[in-house]
Amino acid sequence: MLSLTCVGKRLAFCLLFSACFVFLFQDANGYEPNWKSLDSRPLPGWYDDAKLGIFVHWGVFSVPSFSSEWFWYNWKDKKAPPIVEFMKKNYRPDFTYADFGKEFTAEFFDSNKWADMFGKSGAKYVVFVSKHHEGYTNWPSKYSFSWNSMALGPKKDIVGELMNATRSRTDLRFGLYHSMYEWFHPLYLKDKASGYKTQDFVNAKTLPELYEIVETYKPEVVWSDGDWEAPDVYWKSKEFLAWLYTNSPVKDTVVVNDRWGSNANCTHGGFYTCGDRFNPGVIQKHKWENAMTIDKRSWGYRRDAPLSDYLSIEELLQTFIITISCGGNMLMNVGPPKHGQIAPIYEERLTQMGSWLEVNGEGVYASRPWTYQNETVTKGVWYTKKTETSGTSVYAFVFYWPDTEILSLDLPQVSSATKVSLLGYPALFNFHTRSPRGLDISVPPIAVSKMPCQWVWVFKITAVEN
Repeated sequence: MLSLTCVGKRLAFCLLFSACFVFLFQDANGYEPNWKSLDSRPLPGWYDDAKLGIFVHWGVFSVPSFSSEWFWYNWKDKKAPPIVEFMKKNYRPDFTYADFGKEFTAEFFDSNKWADMFGKSGAKYVVFVSKHHEGYTNWPSKYSFSWNSMALGPKKDIVGELMNATRSRTDLRFGLYHSMYEWFHPLYLKDKASGYKTQDFVNAKTLPELYEIVETYKPEVVWSDGDWEAPDVYWKSKEFLAWLYTNSPVKDTVVVNDRWGSNANCTHGGFYTCGDRFNPGVIQKHKWENAMTIDKRSWGYRRDAPLSDYLSIEELLQTFIITISCGGNMLMNVGPPKHGQIAPIYEERLTQMGSWLEVNGEGVYASRPWTYQNETVTKGVWYTKKTETSGTSVYAFVFYWPDTEILSLDLPQVSSATKVSLLGYPALFNFHTRSPRGLDISVPPIAVSKMPCQWVWVFKITAVEN
């Protein structure tokens, strides 16, 4: 069952541990534990250039693999009828959630295969769930004594193995997700009952774990979650971030999100997520991320998910392109089964994404939003841009191949030096200017075998004047 960590003498030790780390942020040239100072930190440039990341939700919830990763909470707190009936039908009456722990076997988990698959997807960073709201840690945490992947289940340091494989076999940045709260941890429930006037859970569990994963695994993304029930003051978020930005081993390259308290979401932090599957369709003033799922209904693996519940590659690409056109990154989630062999549907989507980016990555990586995000005269055309010494090039992402021999674009202001090409295709395309601006691109019939890709085509328009 869940370890009741840090009680009695252990709690005193953890309070001292936490207090010591609070002082580490103090540096004459460092960041102070207030939002004005923390929000002044520039976002490391690698993140905006990367555009695509892989999210991985894997934990004890992958054992029942039914409903969603919120299985335990929806079973015991919400008494959701489908889950109650599922347990009644398939498990003995005294079966507890902790009993699923020993069935989290990971017998087919191969960190090298995972890393290779993620590398081939075209993503530039990976964010792995080190601990979800159930409290089970995918590393041998000193603060989750019997409820971790070394003590129960796989008997492995999953975080460590994936970190090593990712860094030795790919160029992906390695990041970690961490849930600040735990649904049923006694210390958290005690703090909650006090109206968050006590901070025993934060001092004994949340902060020590955060420092532990940063010091041990040096993640370049710290993706926080589970913060929404209490403000940042309860979580001591500002103190942690001041240390992370000033004294941590990843202080120069780490990026963080905005889930640091009920008052921080979409307001403070490195990049904003604002909510799951956030994709506003218009440009945002602050760098943001669309954390989304290939399975439309769950972050964790579902054994009973039909094919129709998975995004097609066309849907996935369109979501991605709308995201980057509006200045966001996309964090694309994979949910492995308990045994650790990533399901073929996920492997196919990652491979398809990688093959598409191999052709069209020029219009994606290190691109920026253009003056306009999407076309007005032709449906399903979205834009990015790159500005170089030779001028500005605009990339038009075309969701639907033209059914006539003309592709009309109403927004680019072309010049006498403008050239039009199709990424992955060897020849230039003729075009005529429109009035007062825009162009009609002549699109002759192209044999299927000559098409550079199967879905979403990218036209490059050089020397654009707006």
